[in-house]
Amino acid sequence: MTMLVDSHCHLDADEFDVDRAAVIARAQAAGVTRQIVPAVAAAGWPRLRALCAATPGLFPAYGLHPMFLAQHRPEHLTALREWIERERPCAIGECGLDHYVDGLDADAQLAYFEGQLRLARTFDLPLIVHARRAVDAAIAAIRRIGGSGGGLRGVVHSYAGSPEQAAQLWKLGFLVGLGGPVTYARARRLQRLVAALPIEQLLLETDAPDQPDAGIRGQRNEPARLPQVLQAIARLRGEEPEAIAQATTANAERLFGLPPAAPAASV
Repeated sequence: MTMLVDSHCHLDADEFDVDRAAVIARAQAAGVTRQIVPAVAAAGWPRLRALCAATPGLFPAYGLHPMFLAQHRPEHLTALREWIERERPCAIGECGLDHYVDGLDADAQLAYFEGQLRLARTFDLPLIVHARRAVDAAIAAIRRIGGSGGGLRGVVHSYAGSPEQAAQLWKLGFLVGLGGPVTYARARRLQRLVAALPIEQLLLETDAPDQPDAGIRGQRNEPARLPQVLQAIARLRGEEPEAIAQATTANAERLFGLPPAAPAASV
């Protein structure tokens, strides 16, 4: 089986402090040899850098997540520019808009998001976008900063929008990330979408420790569960898992500029 890329995993989260090495080993044994680890706030950037530097196959992205708005300061955008210049990450993020959680200032979210879109344009880096109940607003911001001709690129992770929105994102250079939610029987609308999207637009993700698949409902998620997402998508599309693995891995390699995969650990 082609080695898989978990395009969105928070392995630096506190939930993994007790057994992070074992979690990484299980991922390797499951064929998940590379993982994109996006930041959520400036305070976590040094820890994320250290983790990825010490662990082959982990690639950091630095950004300011909309749900952590209370931790952000305007000067963090300046600091982010400096981090990008020095560290040369594979992407900017996690960034975006969240119109689901009450109490998050929409104007402040947009200011931080647009600031990160501008940095992505300046440094020619892909974006990892959070857009919960905010896909139209995210598309509008991407168009304002990047133009309608695809001046930006990236992925909208944990995609839950419409086919029409997905088509707009594709024209703008954005892929969609798919994880645990696609494995739930009640997710009929998402499953229909997954069956119809261009394979070139799909990325696999776990969003671990969040968004567990149906087989571990209510438990901590981890990147070793990515093959469950792969199998679900293959069934929905009526395709062989290996074909989905090859395509989504190639998509991740192109978007994030990843080096070739190292062989998976034997079990």
